[in-house]
Amino acid sequence: MAVDELLRSGCLSWFGTQGADSDVVLSSRVRLARNLVGLPFPGRADLGQLAEIQQTLDAALADMDTELGQPFDRIAMDQLSALQREVLIEKRLISEKFAEALPYRMAYISADTRISILVNEDDHLHIQSMTPGLSLTEAFETASRVDDYIEERLDLAFDETMGYLTAYPTNLGTGLRASVILHLPGLVYTRNIENIVNTSPQLGLGVHPLEGIGEGAHLYKVSNQLTLGYSEAEMIENLQTTVGEIVAHERRARKALSYFGKDGIDDGVWRSFGILSYARSLTEQELFALVSRVRYGIDRGIITEVMPDCYAEIIVAARDGHLRYMAENENLSTGEISAIRASRVRAILQKYRTQG
Repeated sequence: MAVDELLRSGCLSWFGTQGADSDVVLSSRVRLARNLVGLPFPGRADLGQLAEIQQTLDAALADMDTELGQPFDRIAMDQLSALQREVLIEKRLISEKFAEALPYRMAYISADTRISILVNEDDHLHIQSMTPGLSLTEAFETASRVDDYIEERLDLAFDETMGYLTAYPTNLGTGLRASVILHLPGLVYTRNIENIVNTSPQLGLGVHPLEGIGEGAHLYKVSNQLTLGYSEAEMIENLQTTVGEIVAHERRARKALSYFGKDGIDDGVWRSFGILSYARSLTEQELFALVSRVRYGIDRGIITEVMPDCYAEIIVAARDGHLRYMAENENLSTGEISAIRASRVRAILQKYRTQG
């Protein structure tokens, strides 16, 4: 996939309504931090060393397309515009920190967007695997396949006692960070979300509103906080089990809302659907709150006029950066972009209208 096609696409194969428990769990991600032997971490490396890291990894990844069965786009961060980098951040293919236009930062992104390999962020290498629904094992297996491919070709920094050596001590050991994105309107509406947030540290996990989206979207990221002293399998199982419990709490909360406060919730769902269907101007924050209620209404069978897949495309294709990129105008005014957003949302809802 060409870079322009990647940026223009309004869908992500790993985000939305597919996969296990997808009424609550939108996606799973596993990230592995790895470093080369004999070279400083990027934060301490000079330009010559950063170039050596990039060249070494470029050579190692040269045949990756054939090995992994799909093409990869090789993207140099300092050759992208600020707007192009913003779109990649919105799609969660790179981090905000990685998007800084520093030399010798490279991203390898697979054609299906499920694999993202970042060179010269905090560590020499971040391997990210994203999958739909609650599928941490699948995400880990894919990330491990990439890891094995690289480790067959390069010497990675590893200590028999400490495990994989990483730029941050919190990533020592497995170098693994696993996370899931959850849609939790039921727990928010019943005011039980704080119980989940406050008890998660006791389990070695963090639960936080999804960065860059806003709390009105009712999206939360659950991730492991410890990487040392546990095996990859133990961390994946712990997170998988805890997320399963959160999913059960969310479903119970949604069921309770069907009996208590139903009229108010239903009214809010239909009002939100009406605004998205007919509004001529929408801010990004308005959109997140409205589309969350509509997705809740679809999952609860309140709204049957549109298919659930509309949610994922709206979240991706109606963001500020994506709209500016599609309009080929990074200088759109706030009013102009709000009008374009409303038009885009109406078109997406029409696209996913059910028959009959």
